[in-house]
Amino acid sequence: MNKRSTKYIFVTGGVVSSLGKGLTSASLGALLEARGLKVTALKLDPYINVDPGTMSPFQHGEVFVTDDGAETDLDLGHYERFLDHKMSKLNNFTAGQVYETVIANERRGDYLGKTVQVIPHITDEIKRRIQLASADCDVCLVEIGGTVGDIESLPFIEAIRQLRADVGPENVLYVHITLVPYIAAAKEFKTKPTQHSVKELTGFGIIPNIIVMRSEKRLEDQVKEKISLFCNVPKDCVINAVDVSNIYEVPLVLHKEGLDDKVTQLLNIWSGAPKLKPWQKIQKVKNNPTNGKVRVAMTGKYVDLVESYKSIIEALHHSGFANECEVEIAYIDSESIEQHGINSVLKNIGQIDAFLIPHGFGDRGTEGKIEATKYARENKIPFFGICLGMQMAVIEYARNVAGINEATSAEFNPKSKFRVIDLMEDQKIVAKKGGSMRLGSWPCTLKKNSLVHSLYGTDKIDERHRHRFEVNNSFREKLVTAGLSISGTSPDEELVEIIEIENHPWFIGTQFHPEFKSTPINSHPLFKSFIKAALNQRDRKKKRR
Repeated sequence: MNKRSTKYIFVTGGVVSSLGKGLTSASLGALLEARGLKVTALKLDPYINVDPGTMSPFQHGEVFVTDDGAETDLDLGHYERFLDHKMSKLNNFTAGQVYETVIANERRGDYLGKTVQVIPHITDEIKRRIQLASADCDVCLVEIGGTVGDIESLPFIEAIRQLRADVGPENVLYVHITLVPYIAAAKEFKTKPTQHSVKELTGFGIIPNIIVMRSEKRLEDQVKEKISLFCNVPKDCVINAVDVSNIYEVPLVLHKEGLDDKVTQLLNIWSGAPKLKPWQKIQKVKNNPTNGKVRVAMTGKYVDLVESYKSIIEALHHSGFANECEVEIAYIDSESIEQHGINSVLKNIGQIDAFLIPHGFGDRGTEGKIEATKYARENKIPFFGICLGMQMAVIEYARNVAGINEATSAEFNPKSKFRVIDLMEDQKIVAKKGGSMRLGSWPCTLKKNSLVHSLYGTDKIDERHRHRFEVNNSFREKLVTAGLSISGTSPDEELVEIIEIENHPWFIGTQFHPEFKSTPINSHPLFKSFIKAALNQRDRKKKRR
């Protein structure tokens, strides 16, 4: 591309939420990147929270953490998994952040006594942030959260309307995603919701260049023709995003529909055909996993809302692609283990080849996680503990191997004398909510001759964190003497980052979140090895039969 200025693609949604704006944006970005363009993506969230860090997973789903420590929307996880571009705090901002900045500016006297209003002050701050994040990129995809017509998103809609005039109409493209529902009784798709959504968007001064229609089944040409006629969009700009079983098929579906060809044409971008072999290879493995299937038991307290574990789920699938197998996840509510016992729960679930204990906050369900950890350790079943999952493994080992019978975490019992998991001293004086969190990328030194050292193939790594509590150094010597291997620490050796158990097929706990750095094309080494161990466990079971 002969780049003169950044091209902007603004993605809005209509009719209902959760249409897949994030996946569509990420997939389109992947297609443009496959054409040799430098692409970034932004998510604009209209809620008043400054960030999702203090929001319940039931409200928001997963909080995705960037290298620079930003707590962001889970769509940034999609962006990083599909794009070869690391996200930062610039790639996600909320209405809360925008208003907070404008009010701070006003208090400082920056507006010279003017009346501060949504237009131009709020919209100007939105535009400033968009252009700041898009610097040095050929294409910037900007996803507007929520649904067109929501009162919260109106300043964002107005800002992206203004940007077309600011940067030139030749540099802006509007993509609107809508739902085309299938009415079984009438045996036909209904386009009226899309027509109303486009009408609403047009009423705000934005005429979509491309309409992406989400549907359960493939749409016939006459449906596209109807949308084209009633929404004043050329037929070849009406794209069908039909439901797929594998999200990594979406780039191929959209390419087949001609989305990237139309985008480059409308934005006057010259580029070659996209190189899609990596995505085609993923689809080939997905359709025909030569190594069969493994089952991983994920034991947590948010299993009824799997979006809370989105990055972990995707990282497991990535490692399946790398091992050419299907990864089936059996979700186990840790509270059910507390009520019925691990053996009873597993009897109902069936074959399990590995256990994974994910992150979380609070003490609800933790005893069930500890029981599952003990079962995996004693029965030599591959085990992966992430963040709180690692802490559960330390507590379990302290209780049942190191002889610290009342071992617990300060998060669960701050008055206990046996807090093998505790806050560090400098964290205890932080009063601001979330201020005591260890966030973002932190360095870790790996122990030579350890399993993790062999998997990473290096002495030092950097991984992303999101937690408060650490392994209490007062108990480290006793744990190590009892056989717990501390195979990764902070460079000053003050913080435990990774634990292992020797004489076990695969038992690793990490204080950090490796799932945040896994992609479908490059599976994270820990997840890749974990699933390989699960395959070995499955094969050992078959031999015993």
